[in-house]
Amino acid sequence: MVSRQSDVDPAVIETAEDIEAMRIRGAATIADAAAEALATQAKRSAATEPDAFERQLRAAAKTLYETRPTAVSLPNALRYVLRGMDGETVSDRRATTIARAEEFQRELAQAQTTLGTIGSNRLCDGDVVMTHCHSTDALACLEAALEDGKSLEAIVKETRPRKQGHITARQLREWDVPVTLIVDNAARRSLDEADHVLVGADSIAADGSVINKIGTSGLAVNARERGVPVMVAAQTIKLHPDTMTGHTVEIEMRDDAEVLSEEQRADIASDAGDADDGLVVENPAFDVTPPRYVDAIVTERGQFPPESIVTLMRDLFGDAIGEPWEP
Repeated sequence: MVSRQSDVDPAVIETAEDIEAMRIRGAATIADAAAEALATQAKRSAATEPDAFERQLRAAAKTLYETRPTAVSLPNALRYVLRGMDGETVSDRRATTIARAEEFQRELAQAQTTLGTIGSNRLCDGDVVMTHCHSTDALACLEAALEDGKSLEAIVKETRPRKQGHITARQLREWDVPVTLIVDNAARRSLDEADHVLVGADSIAADGSVINKIGTSGLAVNARERGVPVMVAAQTIKLHPDTMTGHTVEIEMRDDAEVLSEEQRADIASDAGDADDGLVVENPAFDVTPPRYVDAIVTERGQFPPESIVTLMRDLFGDAIGEPWEP
C-alpha cells in the first residue's frame, strides 16, 4: 500500500499507485514515470526554503521507491534525478531537478534504440526466438533485426499468472512475425525448434545473475541443456549497484489472488470440508538465473559476458552507493 505523506504531490501518489498495481509496468516505463513524477513534484512544490524543497523531493522519491522492491530501474531513475539537484535557491534546485529528469528521459529513450541495434547483431535471418514474459528491451532487438530485413519467427511463452506473454505476441503479430504461443510448461519441448532464448531483466546483480520474471531461471537451465544460447537484453538502468557491496536483491511477492481467486479458494475449502482450508499460495514475481546459464547481456553500452558486468557497473556507479531519498 502506497504511503501518503502530506508534502508529496497527489500526482506522485497517483504514479506510485499505478506502479504498485502494475498499471505502469516494464522497467523502462517505470523509470520514465518515476523521473516524470519527480519533475512534477519539483514543478508544483510550494516550498520557499531550499532545505524544505529537498525534503519534499526526497519524500516523493521514497514514496515511489517503496512500490516495487525488485525493479532496480526505479531506484536508479530516482538516484539519477536527485543527484542532479543543485543550487543555493529553490528556483535553482527546481530548475536543475527538472532538467535532470528530462535528460534522464531523453537518454532512456535513446538507450533502448541503441541496445536494440546491438542485440540484433546476434540474430540471423530465419532464426526462431523464444521469449518469456514481456520486455521492451527484448522486443527492441527483434524490431531492429526486422528493420535490417531479417526474417524471424517467435515462440512466445504466455508467462503465468498475469500472462504478459500475450502482450509480446500481440506486438510481434503487429510486426507480421509468425508467433507460436505456448503455455509455460511446454518450453522444454519447444526449445528444440528455437535458435535463441531472448529475455529481459528487472535487475542484474554484480556477479552477473539475472533477476527476471518467475520462470526465467528454469527456461535458461533447459536452454543450456539443449544448447540454445540465452541472451538477456537490459538497459544499464537494470544494473543493481547495491549488489556490489553485498546486498541481495529482494524478490517481490505478489498478491495470491493473481494465482487463485477468492471463489476458487472457497471451492477448494468446500471440497475439503474445512472452512480453514489450510491452503497457502506463494506468488513470487521473479527468480534468479545464475550467470553460468546466460551467454550474453546486451546493453546500450555493448554486449558483455555476465561475469564482466561488475566492471560496467563500477564504471557507471563507482563503488559506494547511498540512497538519496533517505535523510
